[in-house]
Amino acid sequence: MVLAGKIFRLKEKVSLKDLAEKLKGFKVEETYRENGFQLTLTTEIKELNHKENLIEGKILRDEIIHLRQKDQIKPFPKTVEAPFTLHECKNTILMTILGKKWKANSLANLFSEKIFGFMGFVLEVRIPPENLKKYHEENPEGTKVIFFNDVNLPNVKKLSLYGADLKNSTLYKDFLSHGNMWYVVVTSKRYGYVVGLTGNGIVTVFNQISVKDFLAYVREEVFPLIMV
Repeated sequence: MVLAGKIFRLKEKVSLKDLAEKLKGFKVEETYRENGFQLTLTTEIKELNHKENLIEGKILRDEIIHLRQKDQIKPFPKTVEAPFTLHECKNTILMTILGKKWKANSLANLFSEKIFGFMGFVLEVRIPPENLKKYHEENPEGTKVIFFNDVNLPNVKKLSLYGADLKNSTLYKDFLSHGNMWYVVVTSKRYGYVVGLTGNGIVTVFNQISVKDFLAYVREEVFPLIMV
C-alpha cells in the first residue's frame, strides 16, 4: 500500500513537554446539521506517547459520508485515523501527518487552531531546490522523475523529465537553467524505497512499508533536506 504524508513546522519552538500536556486528553466535538439531520462529530488524539525528543500519536476525526438508505441520501459519520509525530529538530519542531495532501493540510490547520488558538501556528516546510538537486545527484541512477517549477519561459508553468539517466542529459542541464527543482521520484540508497518528494514537504513512499518505517525514512532522509 502506498503511504503518503506531509511535513510541517511550528511557527515557534515549544517544549515537547508542554506540547504533550496540551495534547493529553484532547477531544473536540462539533455539531453537524444537514437537511434535518443532526450529528455530533468528534476529533480526538489517541495513543499519545512522549519520549525524549519525540511525540507520537494518532488523530481520530469523524468525517461525513453520504449513503443511500432506501429512497433517501443520508449523512453518516466515518472515523478516519491519521498517525502523527512531533519531532525536535534543528531548534524547531517538525510535525509529520500521514495522509493525502488535503487531509494532512486540514488536520494541520485544525491542530493549529484547536491547540494553539489560531490559524497559522503550524506552517508548511520548504525543501530548497538545491537540496532536492543534491539528493537527486547523490543517487542519479535512482532518479526516475523530476519536475521543475518557477519556469522563466513564457506560457510554460512546469517542465518534467522522465528516465533512467536524467543527470547526464542535455535537457536536465537546460531545464535547471529555466526553473527550480520541485518534485523528484527517487530510489533511496539507504532504504531502497521508491519515494516522491516535493518542495513543500509532501512525501509518498510507493513500496509496501509500515507507518513506523515510513516515519523512520522521513526522519533520517527528509528532515535533513528541510530549510529551518
